[in-house]
Amino acid sequence: MITLRKITLENRRSIINLEVSEDQRRFVASNLSSVASCYVLATNGGHPFPFAIYADELPVGFVMLTYGITGYDEPSLAVNNYCMMRLMLDKQYQNRGYGRKAMHKILEFVHTFPAGPANYCWIPYKPDNFAAKKLYESFGFRDNGEIFNDESITVLRL
Repeated sequence: MITLRKITLENRRSIINLEVSEDQRRFVASNLSSVASCYVLATNGGHPFPFAIYADELPVGFVMLTYGITGYDEPSLAVNNYCMMRLMLDKQYQNRGYGRKAMHKILEFVHTFPAGPANYCWIPYKPDNFAAKKLYESFGFRDNGEIFNDESITVLRL
């Protein structure tokens, strides 16, 4: 069973040590960088939601959601909407269906509107990350034609 769990003193090292494969490193920041970004966002008025992704009792990935500001250049739809800034599965746990199951859990969480009401969830991604694009589209996300920081913006109406 896939679950989203808070980053804790007990699991932080195992989450920070998760890595994507070498050829995917250009698509996603390290988990350490993402956790640091969450701290900076939280202390500057943002609403970050970092989660460890677990398969039963095994940490297999990480996701970083935000509400409103992200700390980066943002499309106009960022205001009062949710963003999935980062999603990664460790290289040894890919191609097992965990990404799809994690997306279900992530969208269930977003639909609880934990930081406030929203019309959209959006995701920035590198245009040549075809696997990510395919996954997002299978959940109803659609590119809106905007490019920020060399990343395409894909959007889901909530």
